[in-house]
Amino acid sequence: MSDILGDMRRTHHCWELGADDVGKEVVLMGWVQRRRDHGGVIFVDLRDKEGITQVVFDPKVEAEVHKKAHIIRNEFVLSVFGKVEKRLEGMTNPKLKTGEIEVFVTELRILNTAETPPFMIEENADVSENIRLKYRHIDLRRPCLQKNMILRHKTGVAVRQYLNNLGFLDIETPFLTRSTPEGARDYLVPSRVNPGQFYALPQSPQIFKQLFMISGLDRYYQIVRCFRDEDLRADRQPEFTQIDIEMSFVGEEDVMKVAEGMMKSVFKEILDKDLELPFPRLTYDEAIARYGLDKPDTRFGLELKDISDIVKGSGFKVFADVVKKGGIVKALNAKGCISLSRKEIDDLTEFVSIYRAKGLAWIKVKEDAWQSPITKFFSEEEKEALRRRIEMEPGDLVFFVADQPKITNEAIGHLRNHLGKKLGLINEDEFKFAWVTHFPMFEYDETEKRYEALHHPFTAPLEEDYEQLGDDPASVKSRAYDLVLNGYEIGGGSIRIHQKELQEKIFETLNMDRPDYEEKFGFLLSALDSGAPPHGGIAFGFDRLVMLLCGQPSIRDVIAFPKTQKAACLLTNAPSETTKAQLDELSLKIRKVGA
Repeated sequence: MSDILGDMRRTHHCWELGADDVGKEVVLMGWVQRRRDHGGVIFVDLRDKEGITQVVFDPKVEAEVHKKAHIIRNEFVLSVFGKVEKRLEGMTNPKLKTGEIEVFVTELRILNTAETPPFMIEENADVSENIRLKYRHIDLRRPCLQKNMILRHKTGVAVRQYLNNLGFLDIETPFLTRSTPEGARDYLVPSRVNPGQFYALPQSPQIFKQLFMISGLDRYYQIVRCFRDEDLRADRQPEFTQIDIEMSFVGEEDVMKVAEGMMKSVFKEILDKDLELPFPRLTYDEAIARYGLDKPDTRFGLELKDISDIVKGSGFKVFADVVKKGGIVKALNAKGCISLSRKEIDDLTEFVSIYRAKGLAWIKVKEDAWQSPITKFFSEEEKEALRRRIEMEPGDLVFFVADQPKITNEAIGHLRNHLGKKLGLINEDEFKFAWVTHFPMFEYDETEKRYEALHHPFTAPLEEDYEQLGDDPASVKSRAYDLVLNGYEIGGGSIRIHQKELQEKIFETLNMDRPDYEEKFGFLLSALDSGAPPHGGIAFGFDRLVMLLCGQPSIRDVIAFPKTQKAACLLTNAPSETTKAQLDELSLKIRKVGA
């Protein structure tokens, strides 16, 4: 068989050569980053995933090779043989690892030509994301994305090494399983051999990893693909990767200790950063009270204050009426920001409306008075109470949101994060972890008029709350815990239910009758009744973790072939229509909605 490479085999990558290699004969292979013709001598920056080396085509060294080099253009694929030489005085490039040397080429093979790429293969290419995703195979040649992919690989290696050393087993779970209610819509896969029946792609390996514990496999992990058919945003994808961990005979502290150790190991290995353990801990109620959100960014202050008790009897009816109807009023003191203009305040009012807040009240604290349309409605006693509670000082600008608790907390919590960035209060090089614990077990769905599991229905409630399951589900706290980093939830888990009777009681609280949960989860209930040990675990969003390690704003920049916000792959044009023959094989017929 013929081989286009012939007897030329790569001896070095394009980042390896330095002054110590001068005089060596080498073979390099890669893509043309750029070509420059300087008075008859042609210079080419040759690039591979490791870096760039300058190669030189000089007619005085090899005339025929120099002549052949005239057809070289950007992104041609080359193999070159030549001698390493030291660059002339004043011609070195300190920005390149190989900037002290160049390779004078005596043999050239053009392995492939290339059409002009749709954008420059540069660190900060000025091109829309849609174009980048359409030509992702070219986009992935950019050094920044290649660094991301390499770091992603190294992170996976570090995770596996850490867990392997602790005796965890890497075990696969099925992709074709049955649909179970886990909080998002499933991706369904029709079965050809069972017409009219469907598999579901797993939203997580949750039930299978519990079955591993019941099977006696004690410590399991997997870096696994998961699938959720949900509305997307910058940090969500329909198919994503998580680090899945489960352990037997453990409580919360045991799982947290393993998770903290893994983070410490990964950050040391990848970023050479030493994390202090243990991480700070907040209950869910504390996080909501202080930050408005259950994934607080603790890199900056601007903590929130509940002033409902102060304003419930005030003359400002907007606040008083909200409290009377069971709502809350919260304040955020933007210290020293009195100079914000009315236009900027209006923009912030528009911002909180995204989170369904009906308005944003404000007070500017001047030396001799408070400036605001609402100050006239407060008594002197109320003003003094507000001043103390919110720590109001001259130069401050205080914002208020009043609504039902969920809306108030979300709106002012996101406003806090927005102001943290806008006011430059965040150190982007800092990594601040926090555990959030004791989540509510259930949340009430006003549309469905029933309770839903806040995490998933296999999370154990606090033992002291068992008695409240029947009478007051809203007050029940769970044994769930989330790990938050810089305002992102990067991991979440819980101690699981390991007793059949308790699991059935949870299903009943979720308004599932026996035939329903027996049909969906009969196999799990049977397993729990066969001697299930106490167990628990955690799952980390691997893509999101890598995104933060890379300092990227979106997980799409750390996933090789991501989908758009409409769950489409612009490279392959997926999803796509299928043929009638394929549909017939699957016993399916397409019907337009509403037809």
